[in-house]
Amino acid sequence: MYELIPVSAAPELDEEASERFAEEWPEFIFHDEKVALYRDRRRSYFLDWEFYLVDDTHRLIGGCWGVPLPWDGTVADLPGGFTDSLARSVDSHEAGVEPNTFVLMAAAVRNDEQGKGHASRVITTVKEQAAARGLTRMIAPVRPTLKSRYPLTDIAEFMTWTRDDGLPLDPWLRTHVRLGATLLAPAPASQTMTGTVPDWESWTGLPLPATGTYVIPDGLTTLAIDRTANTGLYVEPNIWMRHL
Repeated sequence: MYELIPVSAAPELDEEASERFAEEWPEFIFHDEKVALYRDRRRSYFLDWEFYLVDDTHRLIGGCWGVPLPWDGTVADLPGGFTDSLARSVDSHEAGVEPNTFVLMAAAVRNDEQGKGHASRVITTVKEQAAARGLTRMIAPVRPTLKSRYPLTDIAEFMTWTRDDGLPLDPWLRTHVRLGATLLAPAPASQTMTGTVPDWESWTGLPLPATGTYVIPDGLTTLAIDRTANTGLYVEPNIWMRHL
């Protein structure tokens, strides 16, 4: 038996969750400077939208978090992606605007429990909670796991790729579709990560000896390095999907 519980109900799992779930993401994903501007306020306002999946022994299995925000249901009114969702949720909350949509920002399952349907459990349960709390829509800026093998392919083209059975080629997109989600639109600039050249060499494990464009490990697109300015720029694409 598995249960999705608020993180506030299990603070003893926080340290383990930080370590285990960080392993699921490339280091550079944590260096979006705009995200840092909203992180503390997001947790202050929306901690009740952050969850752990545990089994009947209270063992940590997975987790997810998201934010509520206003959205009119059209592609034109979608946030720009992950970072813009965070900004809209915080800004609209502070302006007193009533949310109607839950944005599933991230979901993860510990390495030794993957392939057992836990991601589906997390998504299904949080969708039920969103509906029960009066949020009539649920969307997600999804990071397609297979895209890192095709970093030169535009995200708008990648989201059209399917298998012979008609399901998305990407396994993470496929998981969402099997749970009833539909693909809405590409989010070509979902997050923007910047840093110095030494920062990027540390985050990627690659020497970056010249100004130019680089394919990086786990990158969904390419990294632009400017040695003269000592900067690196990476703009991460996602794909918008709708569950409710």
